[in-house]
Amino acid sequence: MIEMNVFGLALDEESQVPVLILKDATEKSVLPIWIGAMEAMAISLALNEVKLPRPMTHDLLLRVVLALDAHVVAVNVTSLTEGTYYADIELEVEGGIRRVDSRPSDAIALALRAKAPILVDEAVISQVAKESKDATVVAFASDDAEKWTEILEKFDMDDTKYKM
Repeated sequence: MIEMNVFGLALDEESQVPVLILKDATEKSVLPIWIGAMEAMAISLALNEVKLPRPMTHDLLLRVVLALDAHVVAVNVTSLTEGTYYADIELEVEGGIRRVDSRPSDAIALALRAKAPILVDEAVISQVAKESKDATVVAFASDDAEKWTEILEKFDMDDTKYKM
């Protein structure tokens, strides 16, 4: 497993789908993961340390883990099958380690809140590197980070249908 950090969020210019960019410490390995808009917002909130008056889903999940006297050891991106990434959340609980199946985006949103490491199986990185040689290269605009910041700055709790 290789420890990776969230480098940032971008938008795939062709599909307009958010992409989570992970990089290792040496920035030699890069892993793009296409995610949903809601998951991108959850990750962006954690990256920007935005505090909301009520807990969002990933905040709630972390509170439940802690209330059960457990803690998030790490999240692991374990495989890539037919274009879908798989991950698990590694929890330390009384009696040992438990692994919980998760989408990578949800696991990473939790890891950022828990300040837990994000680990990626070396086989996944090798597979992505091999497949990307034959695929079209996705270009990311340099102002993508600014787009996410603008979205967060414009977000008004009073404009939402449901109150948090």
